[in-house]
Amino acid sequence: MNDKKFYITTPIYYPSGKLHIGHAYCTVATDAMARYKRLCGYDVMFLTGTDEHGQKIEDKAREAGVTPQEFVDNIVAAPGGVLDLWKLMNISYDRFIRTTDAYHVESIQKIFKAMYDNGDIYKGSYKGKYCKPCESFWTESQLVDGKCPDCGREVMDAEEEAYFFRASKYAGRVRDLLLNTDFLEPKSRVHEMVNNFIDCEGGLQDLCVSRTSFTWGVPVDFDPGHVVYVWLDALFNYMTALGYQNSQYHDVEKFWPADAHFVGKEIVRFHAIYWPAFLMSMNLPLPKKLYGHGWLNFNGDKMSKSKGNVVDPHLLSERYGVDALRFFLLRSFPFGSDGNFTNELLIQTINNDLANDLGNLVSRTTAMAEKYFAGKLPQDKQSAELDDELISLAAGLRSRYEEQMEKFQFQNALEEIFKVIQRANKYIDENAPWALAKDMDANGPRLAAVLYNLLESVRICTVLLTPFMPESCGRIFAQIGADESARTWDSAEKWGVLPAVVSVTKGENLFPRIDMAKELSELDAIMEETKKAALPQLEVEPFLTEQVDFDTFCKSDFRAVKVKACENVRKSDKLLKFTLDDGTGTDRQILSGIAKWYKPEELVGKTLVAIVNLPPRKMMGRESQGMLISAVHMEKGEECLHLLMVDDAIPAGAKLC
Repeated sequence: MNDKKFYITTPIYYPSGKLHIGHAYCTVATDAMARYKRLCGYDVMFLTGTDEHGQKIEDKAREAGVTPQEFVDNIVAAPGGVLDLWKLMNISYDRFIRTTDAYHVESIQKIFKAMYDNGDIYKGSYKGKYCKPCESFWTESQLVDGKCPDCGREVMDAEEEAYFFRASKYAGRVRDLLLNTDFLEPKSRVHEMVNNFIDCEGGLQDLCVSRTSFTWGVPVDFDPGHVVYVWLDALFNYMTALGYQNSQYHDVEKFWPADAHFVGKEIVRFHAIYWPAFLMSMNLPLPKKLYGHGWLNFNGDKMSKSKGNVVDPHLLSERYGVDALRFFLLRSFPFGSDGNFTNELLIQTINNDLANDLGNLVSRTTAMAEKYFAGKLPQDKQSAELDDELISLAAGLRSRYEEQMEKFQFQNALEEIFKVIQRANKYIDENAPWALAKDMDANGPRLAAVLYNLLESVRICTVLLTPFMPESCGRIFAQIGADESARTWDSAEKWGVLPAVVSVTKGENLFPRIDMAKELSELDAIMEETKKAALPQLEVEPFLTEQVDFDTFCKSDFRAVKVKACENVRKSDKLLKFTLDDGTGTDRQILSGIAKWYKPEELVGKTLVAIVNLPPRKMMGRESQGMLISAVHMEKGEECLHLLMVDDAIPAGAKLC
């Protein structure tokens, strides 16, 4: 029975839109760690999944004209969805959880009731700020420039009956956990959490843990109308997926507490503060480690569908291969920090590390073994002092690599491997096998030793590269003649594992070199087309054929007007009533059928354009003194209006000409 257990998780993905390379980054890192631990002989549980409840999903499903369950099914299980991407990226998860799974829902209802029964959940009323994209509650003081501090988007006022979790009760214990243990890494995240959420003005606030303003969530079974807040629902997946409070699985005793949660820095707050507090409330052991990694930015800007800079992992995998993409993500960026993804860096990394260093080493070594010894090295070999440095570096690689992997420093672990690879390439030049081959009778044993040392160096490096590039490493092993016994963790610490008469087969070029200029041009064109395709398909109103003479046009008086107040017109679904400053000193009232597309509070303070010399007319019993100018188009068969807004520096009453 294996007593070496390792339980690692990646955040369950919130399926509200298109997956991009940033989502793949965390999951690839978790996969590399899971594969590394399996290589070391651990019994590994690697959990991932999807977090499928919440207001945002309910709203998006309504916009798409489907049920919330149909909406998440289309993103998770449909072709090109989450499951397909993880299959493409060769993610070796052991269990996949969906928070809509019946066993998880059952568990969450039991957990919520237990926390209610022990007094840690109580009923109240929530009034404050809410970020729908992040599913996050905020106090006014926590906002940055009035917006969500995590994503920078607008927040909304929220007020509803709700249940609250007594997070404040556990503030001291959570603070101690963060400051006096190694629970949260990197350490740079610790003071951010403590200063901003525990030692801040007012201290750690109790957390709203139910909602009544929408229905797509786990129902609170003892109080109809309430659904469990998405973060309480989502965080407990780490235990429900093991069978906690359900009979689906029976692995809690075996794998809990988790050895490591890998999460993006934007959700560290939930994992570092509320997750431990929830577990404390239930008297459950805490995870051993929480690691908050940075973001992948694109050309210096956070990846965002709305900005058109989402990088598609399907496209990159198709062009460069999955292993090259996996390698790039973990070779190029320190795991705890933000990284700047660029197409240039991707191609440069593939060319330099994979094509020039690793690929070239494998190709040259196997080609020479075939050319000089018909693929099978002779028994007789002659060592030399020139061999010592390479052998010493390769034989000691595993311990240096292990030290970095245990700290989740993937970039540093790969750097240690490539020091050996680069030294092996230099060793080829130092020993000049092509020169030795000119006199095989005299130099054959020395040439055989040189090639064996190169093959053995490649073998050790390939064992340790396996968590990062599993498929490519399998092909390298086949080319250098390494059987299963030469591919193990234990074998990576030993020199001389390959048989002296090893058989070698030169295969295809593993990592072809990429033409940088040509590839960048093609990528730019593809990404531009992708950006255009993501734009809504618009139907423009037909142009009028009747011409208007210039003098008639000039009779229309277009003026800049500033919105002083705006409100819905009673008994009308279409009209908004605007109180406008038109520069005359007397307020102007205009009614506009724009209510479907704007909320009144969004328009106060905006500078609009109005025709002010139209004769007044009555609308719903109210006088409208002019017309606000809008642009109109058709989108998905429906009319869409956009008010024409101008620079706020333009004064009220300025004439447009």
